[in-house]
Amino acid sequence: MQEAQPMTPAARRIVETAEELFYSRGITAVGVDLIAERSGVTKRTLYNRFGSKDQLVAAYLVERDRRWWALVRAAVDASEGPAEAVTAPFDALRTWSASNSRGCAFINALAELPDTSHPAYRVAADQKRRLLDLFRERATAAGCAEPAALATRLLVLHEGALATQPLPLDTLPESAALARALVLASLGVTRPG
Repeated sequence: MQEAQPMTPAARRIVETAEELFYSRGITAVGVDLIAERSGVTKRTLYNRFGSKDQLVAAYLVERDRRWWALVRAAVDASEGPAEAVTAPFDALRTWSASNSRGCAFINALAELPDTSHPAYRVAADQKRRLLDLFRERATAAGCAEPAALATRLLVLHEGALATQPLPLDTLPESAALARALVLASLGVTRPG
């Protein structure tokens, strides 16, 4: 994850406004004129702080990533044991989804910004790699069989729940239950009945 730099109040307003607009309307549909106007700054201030729209998009995703990982860390820390910690990101996702109804901002960014050299592409791709790494690390710590393969399956379930979020399907409870079943199976635990 890129480190979030300390921000002035104006820069913070710019990023908060950009987040609201990019997430609700899409990155390519929103210009810097609208962001500057809505955040109460001049375009010059926006460019002085961020340099370009591309860098602003990256800053928006870094801030979003920071908040997401704070929720994930809290969920991992609140887990009752190593096996429960493996699926903690699903618990974090339940909380996160309550105020983020358009799916995953990182997946949305990857879809809109296919250029792998774009600074926001790197932030979004790194976010997914870090989640995969967390699943693998937690699975290893819990003693799960084949932690790398399990981590991939958990990532696919997690991302599937995110991708279907804008639809009236509510796949998260079933995805989380399946994730827990995969973890238990990898530990050799079978459920009765």
